Amino acid sequence: MHVVWYDNRIDPINYEIYYKRSTNAGVSWGADIRLTNNTGDSHLPSVSVSGSVVHVAWQDRRDGNFEIYYKRSTDEGASWGADVRLTNASFESWHPSVSVTGLNVHIVWQDRRDVDDEIYYKRSTDGGLSWEADIRLTNNAAISAIPSVSVSGLLVHTVWSEFRNGNFEIYYKRSSDGGASWGLDTRLTTNSSVSNSACVSASDSVVHVTWTDRRDGNHEIYYKRSSDGGLNWGTDTRLTINSSYSDYPSVTVSGSIVHIVWQDSRNPKDDIYYK
Repeated sequence: MHVVWYDNRIDPINYEIYYKRSTNAGVSWGADIRLTNNTGDSHLPSVSVSGSVVHVAWQDRRDGNFEIYYKRSTDEGASWGADVRLTNASFESWHPSVSVTGLNVHIVWQDRRDVDDEIYYKRSTDGGLSWEADIRLTNNAAISAIPSVSVSGLLVHTVWSEFRNGNFEIYYKRSSDGGASWGLDTRLTTNSSVSNSACVSASDSVVHVTWTDRRDGNHEIYYKRSSDGGLNWGTDTRLTINSSYSDYPSVTVSGSIVHIVWQDSRNPKDDIYYK
């Protein structure tokens, strides 16, 4: 098991990326490993693993504005290669998400190079050694924000939050050829309140999406799934029912078992909940 996070333990005004791993399914954990060391903030890491290779992407301000950086370990997290800068734009690139299968590494992020925020994508087909050109996945005058990506075989799935309908809704699109080309946008939510912070995870043809939704008057966690690789979608399922904030869900799947964690203030301080 592999975990990444950002931490300001060294300098209270400068965040760095940290990593740790468990080699016995989470029973015990190794020491914290610091992955970044620079004078600019490093934020919001994402991790994905295939075999013995661990891939991490994050947003980094060492270049004056946030850019997307990447690094990998080829020995299950014991040692790490050099930082690789993946974007080079004059405006912010942030909120990366990474997913990998075999040698194919997929990264999506939110990018402001086009004045308004859009979702961008790029891939590596050699395990992160080299990277293809950026591909713009969204194209509208509204904000497209906080994407998430998951790959299963040749199917690459991404979700994000978008303001094109007058409030934030969850959108989805997929590639059926490993990221070479992309289908149309699919709107997953339809309500008069805000839906954001979406996360996607796929296993074979089943795709699982969670997000934060305010349709009930406060932040609750919702879920829906597709059983045919993202072509059709079931109904929304409300996962939390309380008067406090439930926010920032993350979903992962192993076979038929779906795991969801989120931030929850019902106690009333923020804690992590799971179901």
